Amino acid sequence: MKTIRSRAELRAALARPRREGKWIGLVPTMGYFHGGHLSLMRRARGDCDVVVVSLFVNPTQFAPREDLDSYPRDEDRDRELAAAEGVDLFWVPAPEEMYPKGFATSVEVGESLTGILEGEHRGASHFRGVTTVVAKLFNSVQPDVAYFGRKDAQQAIVIERMTRDLDFPVEIEVLPTVREEDGLAMSSRNSYLTGEERERAAALSRALKAAEQAAERGEGSADALVEAVRSELRGAGVEPEYVEARDAEDLSPLASLNGRPLLLAVAARVGRARLIDSIVINPPPTGTARE
Repeated sequence: MKTIRSRAELRAALARPRREGKWIGLVPTMGYFHGGHLSLMRRARGDCDVVVVSLFVNPTQFAPREDLDSYPRDEDRDRELAAAEGVDLFWVPAPEEMYPKGFATSVEVGESLTGILEGEHRGASHFRGVTTVVAKLFNSVQPDVAYFGRKDAQQAIVIERMTRDLDFPVEIEVLPTVREEDGLAMSSRNSYLTGEERERAAALSRALKAAEQAAERGEGSADALVEAVRSELRGAGVEPEYVEARDAEDLSPLASLNGRPLLLAVAARVGRARLIDSIVINPPPTGTARE
């Protein structure tokens, strides 16, 4: 595996495989790898001739009071993990490489997708930072396919829309959330949790599972499914920032599980960690009676 610091070196390394028609895959990350990141690399290795993993803690998607300075970092560890997954190019650009002096351009997706959920609670700059940096990563690597995790469900939908609207010739693959044994969605920010906080944090996945089970029993009201999540969180002493039911494809509000897949999304602070999680609940097949 080759570690690369500059865009010029990256493009030089990709020039020959691109001329030869090799299939290039990109896994964009902010580092501090866990099983979720590694699952993306593994899938990319299985699909692609050349696998590029980018590591860049993107400052423009952090609000002033968020955890940019304390965000977990361990480049040496990440390099070893990526190499073990068969990654070809490990691209670690510096902030000044991504945002040189005088940088004044941004990419923004409409508020119907970015002004809700995470966008509402983290501010408009969050997704503007995400889409701008992902557009730059796409332009720098020019991958055939890019891999993202389902845990950041809204982010995946926003990136899919940006890719489609701006005609990036990139396939977007969104892979399932990878969880710990207790159900907690894997996240770099889980490293902030103490033992007691970790036990409470597991309530997020239990709460989503409770809603899923309610839907399997025939509950179709979005409000009732949201309340099932809130009830489980209350029992664990976790106060959510939000629990919302949205259309899993376009994030429009949904009142019921009626012919459309429903995204249940939750965010909550547990100790220092701000955690997010989500599940998609599919409607019953047409003609299936609810008991």
